[in-house]
Amino acid sequence: MRFAINGNIKAERHLEFDVVIIGAGLAGLYTALHIDKKYSCCVLTKEGVDISNSWLAQGGIAAAIAVDDNPGLHLEDTLIAGAGLCDRRAVEVLVDEGPLDIKTLVSMQVPFDLNAEGDLQITREGGHRRNRIVHAGGDATGRETVKALAQLVYPLSNIQFMAHTFFIDILTDENGAVSGIVYADKEDRLGIISTRHVVIATGGIGQVYLSSTNPSIATGDGIAAAVRAGAKLKNIEFIQFHPTGLYSPNPEERAFLISEAVRGEGGLLKNSKGLRFMEGTHELNELAPRDIVARAIVKELERSGEDHVFVDITEKDEQFLKARFPTIYNECLGRSINISKDWIPVFPVQHYLIGGIEVDLNSETCIEGLYACGEAACTGVHGANRLASNSMLECLVFGRRAATSINEALKSHSVKAKPSIPDLPVRPTITPDFNALRMEIRHLMHDYCYVIRSETGLGIALKRISEILDFLEAGYAGSKAYIEALNVASIAKDILNAAISRKESVGAHYREDC
Repeated sequence: MRFAINGNIKAERHLEFDVVIIGAGLAGLYTALHIDKKYSCCVLTKEGVDISNSWLAQGGIAAAIAVDDNPGLHLEDTLIAGAGLCDRRAVEVLVDEGPLDIKTLVSMQVPFDLNAEGDLQITREGGHRRNRIVHAGGDATGRETVKALAQLVYPLSNIQFMAHTFFIDILTDENGAVSGIVYADKEDRLGIISTRHVVIATGGIGQVYLSSTNPSIATGDGIAAAVRAGAKLKNIEFIQFHPTGLYSPNPEERAFLISEAVRGEGGLLKNSKGLRFMEGTHELNELAPRDIVARAIVKELERSGEDHVFVDITEKDEQFLKARFPTIYNECLGRSINISKDWIPVFPVQHYLIGGIEVDLNSETCIEGLYACGEAACTGVHGANRLASNSMLECLVFGRRAATSINEALKSHSVKAKPSIPDLPVRPTITPDFNALRMEIRHLMHDYCYVIRSETGLGIALKRISEILDFLEAGYAGSKAYIEALNVASIAKDILNAAISRKESVGAHYREDC
């Protein structure tokens, strides 16, 4: 289906910008800050800056800035984690240019944590053989970074911020190039923005799964719209399940993340009997790449019949834990878990989309004028498995590169876009329980496309989700709930098809029948 909108809709508002950025997480804001001030830019977001995957990011940003580190070592660790499927050129760009973007954030007054000497405090996470993670607010790097960048974006006269605005579709001209977008305001009134340059920075697809660290708005809207417009997906079957989501008896609620940095600071994975089941599984034990740790936990749970394991960080004193992990400490304490004395119950949860919209080294898709960066994009950096804290660095490096490419294009491209909604068939009105359909999809994906997969299970999920998608595409409801359900079903089907097609176990895609 080319458009989510129906044939009888009318746009009530028309705007025009040189650039439209969809999403106000780290990738969107950093891109906006690098658009030349002489060009008009709209940052459109579904909610506000405080509801995004970036805002929730705990661990930090990886970059080779320590004296005993270098980009070559960072490259090696990233390639190893990516299980042979990384685009080496993209990784070289990431590790070579990343340190400069960290310096840029420092100049932008991002309040990174400092050591006693006043230098950046640098820590380590799973898969890294060197300390190369910078963080802010202890375990609130995303929040502190996004807050700092948002404070720089808001005053800029060339940038208009449109919060609580729902992105629906991409418009293209007769040559297939971007000419605009369709959006809805919070009253579901439709509008059109005329533009030749759109950046998809809409984050992840957590609502495709039952248990996820992503916020409720992570329904993959930007990815689904890009696919409808003709963009290509790459590595969409690679879904990173964070090994240590805080266990809850209500899995459909957003999972609180117990950062990998807790294990980086000495936290140990144990079963209910206190045995360290990661020993002997991988040379890095608890700091093995996330896919390995997640599979080990799932297998331990299958063996024990229990629904969670534990992270034990009780060797650290309370003062240290309060300072290093204030968010985690307080969240756990609110659930009657004192992490200086109690083990933390955890289980694997959907965390990050490793693949996404296929882009080049300048973050441009196969559609002229359409860019993607951050979690929604597949730059090739992560391969089959994302190395911890490379994601925020990817937002910076490839967001900046997208802006640079757009600035160059705007210098020579003065043709104004004249978007219009084409004549479309009118689909009949449908009124199902969209939340119930979404919940069914989430359960199917959890049951059959989780940490460990098989072709039989994937086929079961694909059959039913295809039926749901066919039903949604045949009808229409003029609401955000309808379009979110359509997007979730579409992306779930794409993930399942890709997972069935890749008949090998590699990285985060593990097939027990292969």
